[in-house]
Amino acid sequence: MIQVTTGGKVYNPVNEAIIAELRGIAGAEQVLTNREAMEPYSHDEVVGLRADPEIVVRVSSSEQVAAILRLAQRERIPVTPRGAGWGLSGGAVPVCGGIVLSLERMNRILEIDTENLMVTVEPGAITGDIHRAVEAHGLFYPPDPASLDSCTIGGNIAEGAGGPRAVKYGTTMHYVCGLEAVLPSGDIITCGGKLVKNVTGYNLLQLLIGSEGTLAVVTRIILRLVPLPREQVDLLATFDDFQAAADTVSAIIAARIVPTTIEFMERDSILAVERLLQRDLPHHDAAAHLLIQLDGNGREQVDADLDVVGQLCLDHGACDVLVARDRPTRDRLWEARRKIIEALTNASPINHMEDVVVPRSEIPRFLREIHQLADQVGVRLICFGHAGDGNVHVNALQDDLPAERWEALVPQLSEEIYRLTLSLGGTITGEHGIGCERRRYLPLALDAVQIELQRSIRDVFDPNHILNPNKIFP
Repeated sequence: MIQVTTGGKVYNPVNEAIIAELRGIAGAEQVLTNREAMEPYSHDEVVGLRADPEIVVRVSSSEQVAAILRLAQRERIPVTPRGAGWGLSGGAVPVCGGIVLSLERMNRILEIDTENLMVTVEPGAITGDIHRAVEAHGLFYPPDPASLDSCTIGGNIAEGAGGPRAVKYGTTMHYVCGLEAVLPSGDIITCGGKLVKNVTGYNLLQLLIGSEGTLAVVTRIILRLVPLPREQVDLLATFDDFQAAADTVSAIIAARIVPTTIEFMERDSILAVERLLQRDLPHHDAAAHLLIQLDGNGREQVDADLDVVGQLCLDHGACDVLVARDRPTRDRLWEARRKIIEALTNASPINHMEDVVVPRSEIPRFLREIHQLADQVGVRLICFGHAGDGNVHVNALQDDLPAERWEALVPQLSEEIYRLTLSLGGTITGEHGIGCERRRYLPLALDAVQIELQRSIRDVFDPNHILNPNKIFP
C-alpha cells in the first residue's frame, strides 16, 4: 500500500524489514503491531476521529527517537508523535498511518533545582505529577490544563497549553526555558537552558512550543518555577444575567486586582453536571457562575483582595458569593467546573467542541450571538471557559439529530463560530491547537502570506513532511 497526502508527498508502508529494524531500536516488547493493542493509539479526545497506525513504538530515550526518525526519513514513512492522547484537535491521530511514536515511557522528573528555580523533566511526565513534585519543595509550576492529572508535559508543549490560571500566570510558553529535541533528520538539538535571559540567534525554543509535533520531537524540558503562594482563597459568585457577570470581570481588572483564575459557566453546563452527579449543585438556576481564585504570599493582602472582589460581585448584582479557604471546600466549589466535559459527553456521547478566544469584553456579545446561532441551526450549544482571558469553549451536542444531519452541520457550524469570533477581534483556537480538526479553517484566521511563511518554516525542518503530516495546514 502507498499513501499520498493532499500535499503530494508519497509515503511508503511499514514492511517486515522495517518492523525488525524498529524492534532492534526500541526492543521487541515495545513495538506493537496487534490491532487491538494499537487501538488506544488511533485517537485522541476528539469525538469520532480515529485513524489506525501501522505500528506503535514506545521509546525510552532521545537516541531511540533519533534512530527512528532517521529510519523514517530513509524509508519515507510518516511518524506521529504522541504523549497521552488527551488532545482536542486530532494532533496525535495518525491520519497517514505509519508509525506512532509514543513518548509515554519517557516520564521521569529528572531534577528539581531549588537554587535556580527550575525543573527538568521528560516529555511523558504527567503535568499533575510535576505540580505535586515541585510543590513538595515549596515551588510552583502554574500552567494547569483541565486534564492535568492525565496529560503529559510534552503534549502541553506541543499544543502551547493554557488552563484557568493563565489570566495571572500565563501559559506553557511562559515557563519553558530549555528543550532537547530531535529533528526529522534525526539530529538532536538543545535550545536554551537554565537561563532567564537568552537572545542568542532566533528563538527556536518558542518556535517549537505550539508547533504540534510538526517540526521536532521534544525529548527533554527545562521549566521555570516560581515560589508557591502561601495563601489561596476561592469564590463562587452567581448571577441572574451574564452581562452582569461580565461587567464584574471588567470591574475586578479595573480595580488592579489580577485573580489567579476567573472561570465562567452558563446555566446549561451546571445542569448537565447535575445530571451526571445526580444531585443538586448550589444555585443551579443562576444564569451564570463565576469561579474566582485569589492567591498570594500574605494573608492580609489576599483578604484585602477578597473583600474588594466579593463587594464588586455584589455591587454588580451577584445573587450570592460563596467563599472557600480550605482545600475540601475549594474542591467542592470547583467540582462542577472540572466535570463539565464529562457531563456534556454523558448528555450527548456525540458532541463537538470549539476553543475560540475573543477580547474578554466581547464575551457577552459572543455568547448572545452564539445562542442566536443555536436557535437558527437547531442544535444545542453550551458554553463555558476562561472569562479572565476570553477563552470560550463552545460545545455542540448532537442529542437526537440524525447522523447525516449532524455530519453535515458540524463544518457549517464551526465556520459560523469562527467567523463570529474573528469579527469580534478573536481567533479560532486559544489552547487546543489546529491539528487536523481545524486546518481547513486556517485561512479564515491567517492571511496567505502568513500561511506560506509557516509552510516554508516547516519545509526547512522537514522537507519530506514525515513528521505529523496533514496537520495545521490546509
